[in-house]
Amino acid sequence: MSKTITPYHDQQATKKEQVADMFNNISKTYDFLNHFMSLGIDIIWRKKAINELKKDKPKLILDVATGTGDFAFEALSILKPEKIIGVDISRGMLDIAEQKITKRGLSDKFGVKLGDSEKLPFEGAEFDAVTVAYGVRNFENLEKGLADINRVLKPGGKVVVLEFSKPKVFPIKQLYNFYFSYITPGIGKLFSKDARAYSYLPESVAAFPDGPSFVALMDKVGFKNTKCRPLTFGICSIYTGIK
Repeated sequence: MSKTITPYHDQQATKKEQVADMFNNISKTYDFLNHFMSLGIDIIWRKKAINELKKDKPKLILDVATGTGDFAFEALSILKPEKIIGVDISRGMLDIAEQKITKRGLSDKFGVKLGDSEKLPFEGAEFDAVTVAYGVRNFENLEKGLADINRVLKPGGKVVVLEFSKPKVFPIKQLYNFYFSYITPGIGKLFSKDARAYSYLPESVAAFPDGPSFVALMDKVGFKNTKCRPLTFGICSIYTGIK
């Protein structure tokens, strides 16, 4: 297993606690910076990930590491489920999600809950589908988090994970590494009060076991029919599996 990468190197707190602190710190600028730094491509990636569930027509969806709720809002409009529940470790991010839910009048369709992705506050076999967008690389224990996602899924239910991966092809690999290592932290420093959060991003992506390694982990915790679909030269990947 890869070395554990934490947002703040000088702190004794666990990765989980540090990730919660980091997202609390950047919650107000998170949405803007996400779209700005990915040049808006993240919106296309989200749609592709959500479309993986279109033929499944899930009625009850759990969105793990829901953050400010962007992925869940998109899933609501595309999939039209009866309800989505979003869970996140950061109160600051959920506060923003709740403001958006109220503003859009969607409290009957989308609810959020403070919770740990490795110890989800739900019964077993409760959800038709589970989604995680840009959240799994922040798990303290990836295997434990995936196993708990499997636990809360109904038999035959589907998991869809959207996560950054590492492009392998020249010159995309070199451009990507340069952008992520130098441009991203610089932009983060300009717009966010927590510059360290945007240095953590490339470090966490570099340490993440992407591609076949992640698929193998999904297999290990019991998912079937696991697949990896790279997007945009492998900058991002969609992983799917069935319980």
